Parts: sequence; structure tokens; C-alpha cells
Amino acid sequence: MKSLRLSLVGLAALLLTSCMVGPNYSRPSVPMTVAYKESSPAGDGWKVAQPSDQTPRGNWWEIFGDPQLNALEEQVTVANQDLKAAEARFRQARAMIGYARASEFPTISTGVGVSSVRQSANRPFSSSTASGGSSGDFALSFDLSYELDLWGRIRRTVTAAREEAQATAADLQTVQLSLQAELARTYFALRSADAQQRLLDETVKAYTDALQLTVNRYEGGAAPKSEVAQAQTQLDTTRVQATDIAVQRAQFEHAIAILIGQPPAAFNQPPAPLNLQPPPIPIGLPAELLERRPDIAAAERRVAEANEQIGIARAAYYPTVSLGAVAGFEGSSIANWLNWPSLLWSVGMSMTQTLFDAGRRHATSEAALANYDALVASYRQTTLTAFQQVEDNLAALRVLAQEMEQQQQAVASAQESLELATNRYKGGVDTYLQVLTAQTLALANERNAVDILRRRMDASVLLIKAVGGGWHVADMPPLAQARRAPDS
Repeated sequence: MKSLRLSLVGLAALLLTSCMVGPNYSRPSVPMTVAYKESSPAGDGWKVAQPSDQTPRGNWWEIFGDPQLNALEEQVTVANQDLKAAEARFRQARAMIGYARASEFPTISTGVGVSSVRQSANRPFSSSTASGGSSGDFALSFDLSYELDLWGRIRRTVTAAREEAQATAADLQTVQLSLQAELARTYFALRSADAQQRLLDETVKAYTDALQLTVNRYEGGAAPKSEVAQAQTQLDTTRVQATDIAVQRAQFEHAIAILIGQPPAAFNQPPAPLNLQPPPIPIGLPAELLERRPDIAAAERRVAEANEQIGIARAAYYPTVSLGAVAGFEGSSIANWLNWPSLLWSVGMSMTQTLFDAGRRHATSEAALANYDALVASYRQTTLTAFQQVEDNLAALRVLAQEMEQQQQAVASAQESLELATNRYKGGVDTYLQVLTAQTLALANERNAVDILRRRMDASVLLIKAVGGGWHVADMPPLAQARRAPDS
């Protein structure tokens, strides 16, 4: 008992003097500006975020005010298979916290052994008078082993697991945001195709009337046969364009079906031409982007995890101290197996120190440092890419708003030109070639106006995605909560 007390005193002294080796974590600096370059007062389609903004925190797509889009987005969260895979990876990371935390506690095992042994009378190195005999062994033991975390290796391993779980949670949000943005972009592309389809169908009707006009003039002797052929060619060409839109629309519809977890054959989206306008989008300040982008948060958490790995690698230079204990019963028969004289126990500590490993620990430490440097660079590059995406889409919205105004003027001019050319043709002043030219210009300008609107909606979605949607770093599972077991 005296030796046991001395062991306990030594254990307490070791625990009181234990420390954590390795660097303390500090978030790396990143390139930063006070404002976005493209956020000039003349910008359109965005606004600086204000505390009173009522933009939806989670359901950011509701800012577009489209009930059909809202219904589709809700299905992504519950049915998309890529999102389910990301959620499973997050649960896996949470489970690994419990695996790492198990090392903070003793490992206790038990064993039962029952054996009967008969010795050979002719066994080697036995006397000539030895005879064979038999004996029994009945054992019941309980073993305890526990590594004292003197240098913080186990604590850093648990912290690294929690930080990886946080990073994986941010990865899950990144996948979700990407899928939601992809659905919105595909949905607006589908509605743009519907707008193109309606425009081309109306144009086919107008060209059919124009063809009939040339036929009437030809039959009346007021126009040559060539003008009928020209009108027929224009009509047939436009019909081909109207038919070709169906291919794009079908592909967009199939893509939406996959995003919401349905086979294409089970999904149908009724035609609805695009007639929305990009809403004002709160963008905040560049410094806020670090808190609003889940991919940036994931990159930063993995830098913190790499910092813990440096400490784990350095702990390998120090001795490992373990506590061991065994208690149980051992008897020669079942009758005396569990008697008090059959009791056995032992307790003690052991310390191991690697003296030579041919540079293995040094290589592991250098690898951990290199991994940390790589993840810091990746974190900074992720931040720079985020800034670029915001700037790109701010510029796109600003320029496309100006382009839309110019395009609307071009459409009006083309329509006026077509009306004048048609009237002059009816009056016999011009040939049908002028009408064909005016028709081609009018259709091209109208189709370009539809495409510019699609690009504006696309840039709006990408800007929302670039600023993190409705996500904030406060939505990440707190590090302290990970101290509990995943199922607790």
C-alpha cells in the first residue's frame, strides 16, 4: 500500500506539471480592402448591407419573389443526393470527435480464461523419474491502461477533430449554397428559354403573315417570285430556331430534376417566360466576407487543425507516460477460482522515450509545418477568389444594367425600322430585301434583350452566392459543443 501511495503521489505531480507543447493558434492575416472596387454609387443591382435589412437569412432565394423557385429550392435541401453525401461526411467528422476523445479516458478490458494442461513425461530437460501430470488454470482479470497526456498530444488531437468537424460543417453549407445557386441559375435559364420560345413563336406568326403578303403581291403581279422565296426562307429559318430552343429547355428541365433529387421523367416544369428584374442585393463590406462565406470558414478551420498537428508532431519528442493496472482472480480449479486467496492485482507506471528513429520525428514535424503553410496559402487564396467573385458580379450587374437600357433602345429602333420597311414594301417603294434586313435586326435585338435579362439574373444569383447567401460564421457548430459525444 505504501508503494501504491507513492505511485499516486507521483501521478499527481506529473499531472500538475503537464503542459502542451507546440504553437498556440492565431488566425492568419489575409489581403483586405476597405471597400469593393466595383461598388461605386452608380452601381445597380446591389446595396451596402444595413442593420435593418430584411433579406432572408436562410432562404435567400425568396428575395426574387418567385413562388415556383421557392418551391423548387425547398426540395434541394431534402432530396439532393450530393447534399446528403456532404451531410453524411459531416456526421462522420462528428463521430471522429468521439473517437479522439476516447483517449482522454482509461481503457478497461476484461478476460476470462479456462484451461487444462497435461504435461508430457518425456518433455525435454526433464528428469528420467519425471512423470506426466495435469493441472488446471482458471483466470478472471480486469486490465486498465491510461496514457497521461503530459504534453497535450491527446488534447490537441481532440481539438483537431473538433476543428475538422467545424470545417466539414462549413463544407456542407458550401455544397448547399452551390446547389441552391445552381438551381436558381438553371431555373432562370429555363424561364429565359421560355421567353425565347414565346418570342420566336410570335415571330413565326408575324413572318407567316409577311409571307402571305408577298404571295398576294406576287399573285397580283406586284412582286417577283424571288421575294416569295426570300420570305419563305426567312420563315423556315425562324421555325428552325424556334424548334431548337426546345432542346435547351429540355436540358434545363432535366438539370432541375436532378438537382431536386428526381428522375427527369418524373418532373415537369410548366412554361413561364422570364419577366423578373434583379432585386437589390445587400453586399456588406469586404471584411464581412470572411464571416459570410462558408468556404472561407472551412479553409480557416483547417488552418487551425494544421496548427494542432504541429503540436502533435512536437509531442513525439517527449516521453510517453502510461498508467497500468491489473486485478482479478486465478485458481487451479473452479472450486477455488473466486476465493480471496486467489485474488491478484498490480499497478504501476511506465515511461518510454524514443532515442533513435533515423529522423522520423523530424520528418513528421517538418511535414506538419509544410502542411500548415500550404493551408494558410490556400486560405488566403480562397479569400482572394471570394473578393474576385464579388467584384466580378458587381461589375456584371452594373454593366449589364447599362447594356439593358441601350438594348431596349435598340429594340425600339429595330421595331420602328421594321414597321417603316414593311409599310414602304406594301406601298411598293422598297423591295422585300429591306424588310428581310429589318426583320433580322429586330429579332436579333429582341433575343439579345432576353439574353441580357437572363445574364442579369444569373449575375444576381452569383453575387448572392459570392457573399455567402444567408450564411454567417455564427451558424457553424460552436467548438465548445463538440466536447460532447456526437450522439449526446
